[in-house]
Amino acid sequence: MRFVRQLLLVPILLTWTLAHAAELRSGEDVLRAMHDRYKASWYETLTFTQKSTTYNADGSTKVETWYEAALLPGKLRIDIGPAKDGNGYVLADGSVTILQNGKVTGTRPLVNMLLVLGFDVYRQEPETTFAVVKGEGYDLTKLRSDTWDGHAVYVVGADKGDLKSRQFWVEKDTLLFVRELESSRGDPKAFDDIRFTDYRKVTGGWVAARVEVHVDDKMVFSEEYSDIQVNPKLSPAVFDPQQFGSTHWEKP
Repeated sequence: MRFVRQLLLVPILLTWTLAHAAELRSGEDVLRAMHDRYKASWYETLTFTQKSTTYNADGSTKVETWYEAALLPGKLRIDIGPAKDGNGYVLADGSVTILQNGKVTGTRPLVNMLLVLGFDVYRQEPETTFAVVKGEGYDLTKLRSDTWDGHAVYVVGADKGDLKSRQFWVEKDTLLFVRELESSRGDPKAFDDIRFTDYRKVTGGWVAARVEVHVDDKMVFSEEYSDIQVNPKLSPAVFDPQQFGSTHWEKP
Protein backbone atom coordinates (compact mmCIF):
# COMPACT_ATOMS: atom_id res chain seq x y z
CA MET A 1 0.00 0.00 0.00
CA ARG A 2 2.87 2.35 0.80
CA PHE A 3 4.31 1.68 -2.65
CA VAL A 4 0.94 2.36 -4.26
CA ARG A 5 0.57 5.62 -2.39
CA GLN A 6 4.04 6.67 -3.51
CA LEU A 7 3.12 5.93 -7.13
CA LEU A 8 -0.05 8.00 -6.80
CA LEU A 9 1.94 10.91 -5.41
CA VAL A 10 4.26 11.06 -8.43
CA PRO A 11 1.80 12.60 -10.93
CA ILE A 12 0.46 14.94 -8.24
CA LEU A 13 3.92 16.22 -7.42
CA LEU A 14 4.82 16.46 -11.10
CA THR A 15 1.70 18.51 -11.84
CA TRP A 16 2.42 20.81 -8.90
CA THR A 17 6.04 21.25 -9.99
CA LEU A 18 5.14 22.06 -13.59
CA ALA A 19 2.45 24.49 -12.51
CA HIS A 20 4.80 26.40 -10.26
CA ALA A 21 7.58 26.27 -12.81
CA ALA A 22 5.23 28.09 -15.19
CA GLU A 23 4.40 30.85 -12.71
CA LEU A 24 4.98 34.33 -14.04
CA ARG A 25 7.45 36.23 -11.87
CA SER A 26 8.04 39.52 -13.72
CA GLY A 27 6.55 41.91 -16.20
CA GLU A 28 8.73 40.39 -18.88
CA ASP A 29 7.17 36.99 -18.13
CA VAL A 30 3.70 38.48 -18.58
CA LEU A 31 4.57 40.16 -21.89
CA ARG A 32 6.18 36.97 -23.18
CA ALA A 33 3.13 34.92 -22.16
CA MET A 34 0.84 37.39 -23.95
CA HIS A 35 2.90 37.06 -27.11
CA ASP A 36 3.18 33.28 -26.96
CA ARG A 37 -0.55 32.77 -26.43
CA TYR A 38 -1.52 34.48 -29.69
CA LYS A 39 1.63 34.71 -31.82
CA ALA A 40 0.42 32.10 -34.33
CA SER A 41 -3.01 33.62 -34.85
CA TRP A 42 -3.24 37.33 -34.02
CA TYR A 43 -4.39 39.48 -36.95
CA GLU A 44 -1.97 41.71 -38.86
CA THR A 45 -4.35 44.45 -40.01
CA LEU A 46 -7.44 45.99 -38.46
CA THR A 47 -9.93 48.70 -39.39
CA PHE A 48 -12.93 50.15 -37.58
CA THR A 49 -15.16 53.19 -37.26
CA GLN A 50 -14.87 54.96 -33.93
CA LYS A 51 -17.36 57.10 -32.06
CA SER A 52 -15.17 59.43 -29.99
CA THR A 53 -16.85 61.24 -27.11
CA THR A 54 -15.21 63.97 -25.02
CA TYR A 55 -16.87 64.65 -21.66
CA ASN A 56 -16.32 68.28 -20.66
CA ALA A 57 -16.15 69.60 -17.10
CA ASP A 58 -19.32 71.64 -17.62
CA GLY A 59 -21.34 68.51 -18.38
CA SER A 60 -21.41 68.97 -22.16
CA THR A 61 -20.07 66.41 -24.60
CA LYS A 62 -18.41 66.52 -28.00
CA VAL A 63 -18.90 63.58 -30.36
CA GLU A 64 -16.77 62.91 -33.43
CA THR A 65 -16.48 60.06 -35.91
CA TRP A 66 -12.97 58.76 -36.44
CA TYR A 67 -11.83 56.10 -38.89
CA GLU A 68 -8.85 53.99 -37.86
CA ALA A 69 -6.59 51.50 -39.60
CA ALA A 70 -3.75 49.52 -38.06
CA LEU A 71 -0.86 47.58 -39.52
CA LEU A 72 0.72 45.56 -36.73
CA PRO A 73 3.12 46.01 -35.22
CA GLY A 74 3.61 49.72 -34.91
CA LYS A 75 1.44 51.54 -37.44
CA LEU A 76 -1.87 53.32 -36.87
CA ARG A 77 -3.75 55.81 -39.02
CA ILE A 78 -6.57 57.95 -37.63
CA ASP A 79 -8.84 59.96 -39.92
CA ILE A 80 -10.85 62.52 -37.98
CA GLY A 81 -14.10 63.09 -39.80
CA PRO A 82 -14.68 62.40 -43.51
CA ALA A 83 -11.71 61.30 -45.59
CA LYS A 84 -12.16 64.29 -47.92
CA ASP A 85 -11.29 66.65 -45.06
CA GLY A 86 -7.76 65.24 -44.80
CA ASN A 87 -7.49 65.63 -41.02
CA GLY A 88 -5.88 63.11 -38.70
CA TYR A 89 -2.75 61.40 -37.51
CA VAL A 90 -0.30 58.72 -38.60
CA LEU A 91 1.54 56.88 -35.83
CA ALA A 92 4.49 54.84 -36.96
CA ASP A 93 7.68 53.57 -35.36
CA GLY A 94 7.62 55.77 -32.28
CA SER A 95 6.44 59.03 -33.81
CA VAL A 96 3.21 60.77 -34.73
CA THR A 97 2.60 62.92 -37.79
CA ILE A 98 -0.23 65.47 -37.64
CA LEU A 99 -2.20 66.27 -40.78
CA GLN A 100 -4.64 69.03 -41.63
CA ASN A 101 -6.34 69.39 -44.99
CA GLY A 102 -4.20 66.54 -46.25
CA LYS A 103 -0.94 68.33 -45.45
CA VAL A 104 1.68 67.50 -42.81
CA THR A 105 1.72 70.16 -40.09
CA GLY A 106 4.10 68.52 -37.65
CA THR A 107 5.87 65.38 -36.47
CA ARG A 108 7.03 64.51 -32.96
CA PRO A 109 8.12 61.45 -30.97
CA LEU A 110 5.24 59.49 -29.48
CA VAL A 111 4.88 55.93 -28.22
CA ASN A 112 1.23 54.92 -28.03
CA MET A 113 1.19 52.40 -25.18
CA LEU A 114 -2.36 51.34 -25.98
CA LEU A 115 -1.17 50.24 -29.39
CA VAL A 116 1.86 48.50 -27.86
CA LEU A 117 0.04 46.68 -25.04
CA GLY A 118 -3.30 46.08 -26.74
CA PHE A 119 -2.05 44.99 -30.15
CA ASP A 120 1.69 45.05 -30.95
CA VAL A 121 2.64 42.75 -28.08
CA TYR A 122 0.93 39.84 -29.83
CA ARG A 123 2.66 40.44 -33.18
CA GLN A 124 6.27 41.35 -32.38
CA GLU A 125 9.10 39.61 -30.60
CA PRO A 126 8.87 39.91 -26.79
CA GLU A 127 12.32 41.49 -26.56
CA THR A 128 11.12 44.35 -28.76
CA THR A 129 8.16 44.93 -26.45
CA PHE A 130 10.42 44.75 -23.37
CA ALA A 131 12.60 47.54 -24.75
CA VAL A 132 9.66 49.79 -25.59
CA VAL A 133 7.92 49.29 -22.26
CA LYS A 134 11.09 49.83 -20.23
CA GLY A 135 11.89 52.88 -22.32
CA GLU A 136 8.53 54.37 -21.36
CA GLY A 137 9.30 54.04 -17.65
CA TYR A 138 7.52 50.87 -16.56
CA ASP A 139 9.23 48.82 -13.85
CA LEU A 140 9.04 45.28 -15.20
CA THR A 141 10.50 43.86 -11.99
CA LYS A 142 7.26 44.65 -10.16
CA LEU A 143 4.47 42.10 -10.59
CA ARG A 144 1.49 41.34 -8.38
CA SER A 145 -1.98 39.82 -8.59
CA ASP A 146 -5.27 41.68 -8.23
CA THR A 147 -8.84 41.57 -9.48
CA TRP A 148 -10.47 43.81 -12.07
CA ASP A 149 -14.10 43.74 -13.21
CA GLY A 150 -14.53 40.39 -11.48
CA HIS A 151 -11.49 38.75 -13.09
CA ALA A 152 -8.04 37.85 -11.80
CA VAL A 153 -5.35 40.08 -13.30
CA TYR A 154 -1.61 40.62 -13.34
CA VAL A 155 -0.50 44.14 -12.44
CA VAL A 156 2.89 45.15 -13.82
CA GLY A 157 4.81 48.18 -12.62
CA ALA A 158 3.34 49.06 -9.23
CA ASP A 159 2.88 47.75 -5.72
CA LYS A 160 -0.54 47.20 -4.17
CA GLY A 161 -2.29 50.50 -3.44
CA ASP A 162 -0.02 52.44 -5.80
CA LEU A 163 -2.09 54.08 -8.54
CA LYS A 164 0.45 56.80 -9.32
CA SER A 165 3.17 54.74 -10.99
CA ARG A 166 3.07 53.75 -14.65
CA GLN A 167 1.48 50.32 -14.76
CA PHE A 168 -0.58 47.97 -16.89
CA TRP A 169 -3.10 45.28 -16.02
CA VAL A 170 -3.55 41.99 -17.90
CA GLU A 171 -6.35 39.46 -17.41
CA LYS A 172 -4.86 36.15 -16.29
CA ASP A 173 -7.19 33.78 -18.14
CA THR A 174 -7.14 35.42 -21.55
CA LEU A 175 -3.84 37.32 -21.29
CA LEU A 176 -5.58 40.38 -22.71
CA PHE A 177 -4.63 43.93 -21.77
CA VAL A 178 -7.42 45.60 -19.76
CA ARG A 179 -6.05 48.69 -17.98
CA GLU A 180 -3.18 51.17 -18.07
CA LEU A 181 -2.28 54.10 -15.83
CA GLU A 182 0.02 56.85 -17.06
CA SER A 183 0.66 60.56 -16.64
CA SER A 184 -1.70 62.69 -18.67
CA ARG A 185 -0.02 64.31 -21.68
CA GLY A 186 -2.17 67.40 -21.22
CA ASP A 187 -1.36 67.76 -17.51
CA PRO A 188 1.64 65.87 -16.07
CA LYS A 189 0.16 66.27 -12.57
CA ALA A 190 -2.95 64.33 -13.60
CA PHE A 191 -3.07 60.59 -14.15
CA ASP A 192 -4.98 58.86 -16.95
CA ASP A 193 -6.72 55.61 -16.05
CA ILE A 194 -7.37 53.93 -19.40
CA ARG A 195 -9.57 50.85 -19.69
CA PHE A 196 -10.13 48.35 -22.51
CA THR A 197 -13.63 46.87 -22.23
CA ASP A 198 -16.25 44.97 -24.25
CA TYR A 199 -13.75 42.54 -25.74
CA ARG A 200 -15.08 40.74 -28.78
CA LYS A 201 -13.70 37.57 -30.33
CA VAL A 202 -12.57 38.00 -33.91
CA THR A 203 -10.63 35.83 -36.31
CA GLY A 204 -7.26 35.15 -34.75
CA GLY A 205 -7.68 37.24 -31.61
CA TRP A 206 -9.75 39.85 -29.82
CA VAL A 207 -10.74 43.52 -30.10
CA ALA A 208 -11.82 45.71 -27.17
CA ALA A 209 -14.79 47.51 -28.72
CA ARG A 210 -14.86 50.20 -26.03
CA VAL A 211 -12.05 52.25 -24.49
CA GLU A 212 -12.54 54.63 -21.57
CA VAL A 213 -10.22 57.30 -20.17
CA HIS A 214 -10.80 58.34 -16.55
CA VAL A 215 -9.12 61.16 -14.63
CA ASP A 216 -9.78 61.57 -10.90
CA ASP A 217 -12.52 58.91 -11.13
CA LYS A 218 -14.34 60.84 -13.85
CA MET A 219 -14.65 59.65 -17.43
CA VAL A 220 -13.23 62.30 -19.75
CA PHE A 221 -13.12 60.40 -23.04
CA SER A 222 -14.53 57.23 -24.58
CA GLU A 223 -14.19 55.30 -27.81
CA GLU A 224 -16.81 52.93 -29.24
CA TYR A 225 -15.89 50.77 -32.23
CA SER A 226 -18.17 49.56 -35.01
CA ASP A 227 -17.68 48.01 -38.45
CA ILE A 228 -14.68 46.09 -37.08
CA GLN A 229 -12.74 44.30 -39.83
CA VAL A 230 -9.73 42.07 -39.22
CA ASN A 231 -7.05 41.29 -41.79
CA PRO A 232 -8.38 43.60 -44.51
CA LYS A 233 -5.98 44.25 -47.36
CA LEU A 234 -4.30 47.61 -46.72
CA SER A 235 -1.82 49.33 -48.98
CA PRO A 236 1.40 50.57 -47.31
CA ALA A 237 0.51 53.97 -48.78
CA VAL A 238 -2.32 54.23 -46.24
CA PHE A 239 0.34 54.80 -43.57
CA ASP A 240 2.46 57.22 -45.58
CA PRO A 241 1.81 60.78 -44.32
CA GLN A 242 2.83 62.20 -47.67
CA GLN A 243 -0.04 60.30 -49.29
CA PHE A 244 -2.59 60.91 -46.53
CA GLY A 245 -4.78 63.17 -48.62
CA SER A 246 -4.90 60.87 -51.63
CA THR A 247 -4.93 57.35 -50.15
CA HIS A 248 -7.92 56.17 -48.16
CA TRP A 249 -9.28 52.91 -46.84
CA GLU A 250 -12.43 54.06 -45.07
CA LYS A 251 -15.88 54.57 -46.52
CA PRO A 252 -16.59 58.09 -47.82
